[in-house]
Amino acid sequence: MITHDKNLLIQGSISRPMATDVMFDANGIQKPILIYIHGFNGFKDWGNFDLVAKEFAQAGYFFIKSNLSHNGTTPSHPSDFVDLEAYGQNNYSKEIYDTNAIIDWVLNIDNVYKNEFDTSKISLLGHSRGGGISFLTAAQNKSVKAIITWASIAECKTPWGNWSDEKLTEWKEKGVQYYSNKRTNQEMPLQYQLYEDYINHKQELDIQQAISNLQIPILLCHGTNDEAVPYKKALQLKAWQPSATLFTLESDHVFGRKHPWDSISLPEATQQAISESISFLNSTFL
Repeated sequence: MITHDKNLLIQGSISRPMATDVMFDANGIQKPILIYIHGFNGFKDWGNFDLVAKEFAQAGYFFIKSNLSHNGTTPSHPSDFVDLEAYGQNNYSKEIYDTNAIIDWVLNIDNVYKNEFDTSKISLLGHSRGGGISFLTAAQNKSVKAIITWASIAECKTPWGNWSDEKLTEWKEKGVQYYSNKRTNQEMPLQYQLYEDYINHKQELDIQQAISNLQIPILLCHGTNDEAVPYKKALQLKAWQPSATLFTLESDHVFGRKHPWDSISLPEATQQAISESISFLNSTFL
C-alpha cells in the first residue's frame, strides 16, 4: 500500500521549517532512500511532482521531497511564493545546509519511518540548481551513496551567470536585483548576499571540484533542447567525471512538464527520465 504523508516539517537553515513529503510502499521492508532537491524558482509540488514520487515509491524506493527553507514558500502555502523576504535571502550555502538537514532527519534514530527505509542507501535526485546542490552536498556528506541529476547546472551562478558587468555593479550598489517569474508575474528579489555567498565560498561551491572528486555512482539526465541549462553543461559534467552515466533526451529543461500539471499521466520525456533513473538505482542498490 502506497503511503503518502504531506507537509511534514523539518528544520532548515536559520531554523526555518521546510514542508516535506514522503511517499513509500508501507510494507515494513527497509527501502533505499531517494531525496529530491528542487531547482531555482522551484518547489516540491511543481508540475504535480506527486506523480513522479509515486513512480519511485511503486518501484520500491522511499521518496522524500522538500521545499528548501528560503525558496519563498511557507508550510501554509507550500506551492506559492508568499515570502519574498526569505526568497531574497536564499543562497547556495543555505541550500546545502537544508539538504544536509533532510539527511540528518533521515538518520535520526527516532525517525518514525525508520522501519521503512535503509539509511545505508541514501541517494539524491536534483533538478537544475538542485543538481548542483546535490554534487556539493555529496562532496561533504558521505551518507550520500548515489546521485541522479535532471538538467543540472555546472556552476553556482544562477541566475546571474550571463549578466553584464554593468548589471553586476548595479546589483552591488542597490543591494538587490529582480528576476521576473513569467509564470506568476512576480518580481522576485535577489539580494546581493547571493553573489557575496558565492564569492566568499568559491571552493565549497565549486561543482567541477565536487563532481571530479566523487567516487559514487552518478546519472546525468539532460534534454538536448534545454534552453535554461544548455546541454553542453551536461557534457561538461561528464568530462569532469568520466565514470558518470549520461542519459540524453530530446526534450526541454523540465522534460515536457509545466505548472500546473493537471493530467493524471506524465509526458513521455519525464517518463523516460524516471525509467532510466529507476534502472540506475536498481543497478546501484538492489
